[in-house]
Amino acid sequence: METNELKMYGTMLRRRGWMIALIVILASTVAAAYSFLVAKPTFQASTKMIVNKAADSFFPTQPLNASEITANIMLVNTYKEIIKSRAIMDQVEAQYPELNMSSDQLIRKVNVSSLNETQVMTLSVTDSSHERAVNIVNAVTKVFQESIPAIMKIDNIEVLNDAKLTDRPVPVGTSPYFNILVSIVAAFILGAGLTFLLEYMDDSIRTEQDVAAVLGLPTYGVIPKIKKRDLEQGRRRKKTKNRMEEQPYATVNQ
Repeated sequence: METNELKMYGTMLRRRGWMIALIVILASTVAAAYSFLVAKPTFQASTKMIVNKAADSFFPTQPLNASEITANIMLVNTYKEIIKSRAIMDQVEAQYPELNMSSDQLIRKVNVSSLNETQVMTLSVTDSSHERAVNIVNAVTKVFQESIPAIMKIDNIEVLNDAKLTDRPVPVGTSPYFNILVSIVAAFILGAGLTFLLEYMDDSIRTEQDVAAVLGLPTYGVIPKIKKRDLEQGRRRKKTKNRMEEQPYATVNQ
């Protein structure tokens, strides 16, 4: 890109800088109002469980072999579906009425994930209340652990850690200041794009280049734009000159 083109784009942006500034101010104000006044912070609580082999009554200390570990890993996907089933959530709804949530709401609320090739499952709940998120995820974890022996005829679930209440929970999601920064950048890009569009649609002639490009005629003279300040200065200089010319002159006879 040539230097003249860069100067031309810079001139366009300066000419409509007020419009770009107005768009940026409006966008950042809306983003700040939404982030601090409308949007509610959300909190996440999680528990971890491991799918393990049930203890053998004859060989309680026998280590797991590769085939058993593989079988447990395959069970993780099955357990992920069982957790988010009505068989579990109906029991959570019945045993924990203080949650005031239906089984359908619990199914949508709970998220189950696992790392590839591991026996560990993570249950997480996101809510606007940190305490409620902790209570929900702990309730689902406990009911699932108690129900799995009857469903799968095997007791191979152990809870690695429960969700704990903290004095200063940290909200999840993006920061309000990040939202404001993104809105400023997006508004500037929008303002610049709108500026170039308006300049492209504007067919008025302002410069010598416009005369040559639009009319195809050479330029023989240019009348500079006179600002109001220049007119005021010209009037003051003229008044000063008139006063000086009107002053009387004294002569001395020699």
